[in-house]
Amino acid sequence: MTTEYQGMDTARTWMALGAGKPVAEAAAGGHTRKAERIIKRSLDILIASMALATLAPLLLLVGLMVKISDGGSVFYSHRRVGMGGREFGCLKFRTMREDAAERLAALLASGPEIRREWEETRKLKDDPRVTLLGNLLRRSSLDELPQLLNVLLGHMSLVGPRPVTSEELPRYAEHLEAYLTVRPGLTGHWQTSGRSDVSYQSRVLMDAEYAQDWSLMWDVQIMFKTVPVLFSGKGSC
Repeated sequence: MTTEYQGMDTARTWMALGAGKPVAEAAAGGHTRKAERIIKRSLDILIASMALATLAPLLLLVGLMVKISDGGSVFYSHRRVGMGGREFGCLKFRTMREDAAERLAALLASGPEIRREWEETRKLKDDPRVTLLGNLLRRSSLDELPQLLNVLLGHMSLVGPRPVTSEELPRYAEHLEAYLTVRPGLTGHWQTSGRSDVSYQSRVLMDAEYAQDWSLMWDVQIMFKTVPVLFSGKGSC
């Protein structure tokens, strides 16, 4: 992805002008949005720092469990697309076998149904690549805790759209520009609205809705909704 986007401030200003609003009103909206972005980023840094310090013993314990389980690597970094189309390494505790890529290739070649499921959702319901410990980490979302580092580094936000791969971008179609104006989130609209139980197209629409209409109040609501979702394990995979 080579196209760079100037950000939500510019996009919203032009949208306001296109709707016939006075320039002063559009500019005021841009200033408000800029202030919200500064507050959002400041909260990301503060909360992620506090969470990493508080959860350090848990992170160490989970890391040791992953290492002891099969002797493989503790972390997994997968290339995802962030704000402005810039790629970054999205961190997770490793939940799959070390030969996951080879296993996926074999699975996709084994039959059209599995290939269709992968192409439609980019996930497999009963994924044999996932280890027993990995399955537990995924159900509890503990595998995503290392992404607090991504938040601290500015790759992600605490709340935002799903981090997706470059191969998934064409599926965002007319919603792509909006998606690329915000940082992907550790949690978000999709994660608190069904997660893997909803269709891929529904995920795209949820991501686009958030990217276009996010607010600090909505972020707070999403964070509060995340807690019961994590405990219920609904839609996890």
